[in-house]
Amino acid sequence: MAIEIKAADVMKLRKMTGAGMMDCKKALVDAEGDYERAKEIIKEKGKLVAAKRADRETSEGAVIAKVQDGKAIVVGLGCETDFVAKNADFQALAQAIADAALTHFPADKEALMACTLADGRTVEAAVTELTGQTGEKHVVAGYEAIEAPFIVAYMHVITGKLAAVVGFNKELDAQVAKGVAMQVASMNPVAVSATNVEQSVLDAEFKTAVEKTKDELVQKEINSALTKAGINPAHVDSEDHIESNQSKGWITAEQAAQAREIIKTVGEAKAANLNMQMIENIAKGRVQKFLKENTLEEQGYQMGDGKTPVKEVIKAADAEAKVLVFKRVSLSD
Repeated sequence: MAIEIKAADVMKLRKMTGAGMMDCKKALVDAEGDYERAKEIIKEKGKLVAAKRADRETSEGAVIAKVQDGKAIVVGLGCETDFVAKNADFQALAQAIADAALTHFPADKEALMACTLADGRTVEAAVTELTGQTGEKHVVAGYEAIEAPFIVAYMHVITGKLAAVVGFNKELDAQVAKGVAMQVASMNPVAVSATNVEQSVLDAEFKTAVEKTKDELVQKEINSALTKAGINPAHVDSEDHIESNQSKGWITAEQAAQAREIIKTVGEAKAANLNMQMIENIAKGRVQKFLKENTLEEQGYQMGDGKTPVKEVIKAADAEAKVLVFKRVSLSD
C-alpha cells in the first residue's frame, strides 16, 4: 500500500534540506515516508548532478572577505550562471562558508571543505546539496587566509566576484589601507616586493624574456632583409598573410617566393649567430620591468596618480608602516 505524502511532510523535508518541493516529494515517495532516507536521496542527487556537470565552468558566484581579531579570510563560491549567483540560498551559503572559514580558520581549501557550518553540515555536504537543488555545478573556487596586526579587506561590490585582504605591520590611515587593498584586487600583484617573488617565477620570466629577445632580434634581421628586397614585412609576416596578400595582388608570386626564402635563410643565419651575453642582459632588464609592474610595493598607485609607487604612498602616510602579506580571490581570472 502506497504511503500518503502530505504537503506538511514535503514542507518539513524542504526545511531540513533546502531542496525544491518536487524534489522533496519525490524523495519522500522513494523513501516511503522515511525522512532520513529521503535526505540521503536528495544528497545523492546533488552528487549525481555534480558528477554530470564536472566539466562546466564556474565563473559566476560570490567572493566574500571577512576580518576579525587579526585574522582574515577570502572565500569564493562559484556557480555557472549569474541567475543562480543572485539566488538568496546561494548567497546565504557563501556567507555561511565565509563565517565557518573565519571561525575554524582552516589551513587550506581541502581543510575548509571538512569544516562544519552553523547548521551542522560540512561545507562539502552543503555545496553538494545546493548543487542538487539548482541543477548547476557549485564549487568552492578559492580560499585564502592571513594573519597580521592590522588587516583591511576590499570586496568588489559591482560584480561580487573579486575580493582581497591586506595585512600591515601596524594600523594605517583607513583610506590609504583600503586603497592598497583595492590595488591588490585590481592589479593582481604576484608578491609584496621583489624579494618575495618565488624563484620559479623569476626563472620562468627570465626564460620567457630570453626567448622573446631572440625572436625579436631574428625578426629585426629578417625585416631589414625584406625591406632591402622591396617587400613590405607586414605583407609577409605569416604564411596566411602571404597567401592572402598574393590573392589580393599586393605582392606577386615571385615576391612571395622571395619572401619565403629570405625568412628561412636570413632567420636561420641570424639565429645561429646571436650574442647571448647581450640577450641575457636585455632579458635581465625585462625581468626588472616585470618586477616593477607586478610587485605591490613597486606598482604605480592606481587610486592616486597611477605613477607613484605603492610603497611611497604608504610611507607618506606612515614611515614605519608596510605590507606584510596579501591574498586575493577572483572568479573571473
